Amino acid sequence: MTETLKILFVDDEPNILRSLKRCLVDEPFEVLTAQSAAEGLELLDKEEGVGIVVSDQRMPGMTGVEFLQQVKEQHPNLVRLLLTGYADVNAAMDAVNKAGAGRYVTKPWDDRELVMILQEQGRRFRLEEENRRLQETIRQKNEELKDWNARLKSRVLEQTAAIGKKNEELSRLNRRLRLNYDHAILAFANLLELSDESMLCHGRNVSELSVELARQSGVDEAMTETIRVAALLHDIGKIGSKGQAHAMHLQDMGPEEVAAYERHPVRGQAAIDFVEDLRDAGVLIRHHHERYDGQGFPDGLSGVEIPLGARIIALADGLEAAVRRHPGIDPMMSALRCAEEGQGSFFDPALTLLVQEPVRKLWGGGDARKGWVKLDFHPMDLRTGMVLVGDLRSGTGLLLLKKGTALTPERIASIHRFHELDPGLISITVLVEEHD
Repeated sequence: MTETLKILFVDDEPNILRSLKRCLVDEPFEVLTAQSAAEGLELLDKEEGVGIVVSDQRMPGMTGVEFLQQVKEQHPNLVRLLLTGYADVNAAMDAVNKAGAGRYVTKPWDDRELVMILQEQGRRFRLEEENRRLQETIRQKNEELKDWNARLKSRVLEQTAAIGKKNEELSRLNRRLRLNYDHAILAFANLLELSDESMLCHGRNVSELSVELARQSGVDEAMTETIRVAALLHDIGKIGSKGQAHAMHLQDMGPEEVAAYERHPVRGQAAIDFVEDLRDAGVLIRHHHERYDGQGFPDGLSGVEIPLGARIIALADGLEAAVRRHPGIDPMMSALRCAEEGQGSFFDPALTLLVQEPVRKLWGGGDARKGWVKLDFHPMDLRTGMVLVGDLRSGTGLLLLKKGTALTPERIASIHRFHELDPGLISITVLVEEHD
C-alpha cells in the first residue's frame, strides 16, 4: 500500500468526474477516473494503491452495481461506494447486499459530506489493510514456528534416539566393566588358592558366609558388595610370604613366622590400594584379624572400633578355618562350636547369634531336590537351568563354579572356554528336573 491513498471514480459523464476531482483537490488522495465500467476494471488491473472505488449507478453497458460486483470478485479488499439518485433506492440496496458496498452516496452530493465519507472510508481501508498485513505476518510467523517446531521435534527425536543408543552402549560397557571387575577379583582369588593348595575354596567359602552374615545384619547392598570382595581377597597379603607359615596354624609357628604372618593383613591392604575401587575393601582386609577383645592384630582394635565388615569377615574366616581343621567332624557342628567358643573374645557376640542360617546354607549338605535327578553330562552338552552337584574345577584345579550353582548361558560359555583352555573335564554331574 502506497503512502497516498488512491480513489477511483467511475462515471460516464466527464463533468461529474471533474466535479469529483475538484472536491478532493485539497485532500490527501490521488484521484483516478474512468468513464466506463470496462475502463475502470482495466485501470484497477494496472494501478497499485487503489483503496476506494466510487461508481455511478447509471452507466451504459454495465450498471454500477454490476461493476462493483465484479470489483468485489477481482479486488475483494477495496472499499466500494455507489453514487445514485434518490429514485434508485433499490439499486443502492443491491450495491450493499450484492456488491458489498460500504455505503451509497446520493446525487447531488454535498462536497463536505462526501469528503468526510471518503476520509472515513479511507481510514477503514487502511485499518483493514493493516489488519490483513498483521494477519499475514502472524500466519507467516505461525508457519515458521510450526516448521521450527517440526524441525525441533525431529531434532529432539534424533537426539533422543542418539542419547538412547549412547545410554545403551554405556550400559553395555558398564556391564562389561563390572563383569571384568568381578572376573579380576575371581582371578585374584584363584591365585590365592594356587599359592596354597590346602586352602582351596577358603576365600570363596569365607566370602559366601560373609555375604550371608552381612544380609542377616541388615547391611546395605553397597557395603555387602565391599564385604564380598574383601572376603574373597582377605588373604592376598600371604602371596609371596617366605616358607609355609601361611599354611600353618598360628599356635605351631615360631616367633619369626608369627611376625611374618601378622604382617599379611597390612600387606594385603597395601597390595590392592593401587586400585581406587578396592580401597574400602582394603580397610576390611587390614582388620580381619582384629579380635573383639582387642587381642588381635595389626592395630589391636576392639569392639565396635573394628569396622563391621571386618568383624563379619573375621567370624566367617574363623568358622571356615574350624571346619577345615576338623575334616572328620560334621562341618555344621564344627562351625557352630567355633562361634560359641569365640563369642565375645574372637568374635562380635551379636554376630555369632546370626550364624545358624549362613552355616546351614554352606554346609547343610544334601543334593536332594524334589522332582530333580542327578546325571552326568559332557561339558559341551550342558544346558541352562542345570545345577552343579559339586564344585567345578578346570583341568589344573582352578575353581570355576561352586556346587549348587545354577547354569546360565554365560556360565556355560565360560565352562566351554575353560574346557578348551584348561582341558581335563570328561563329565560334569548336575541336577536336572525330571521333565528334562
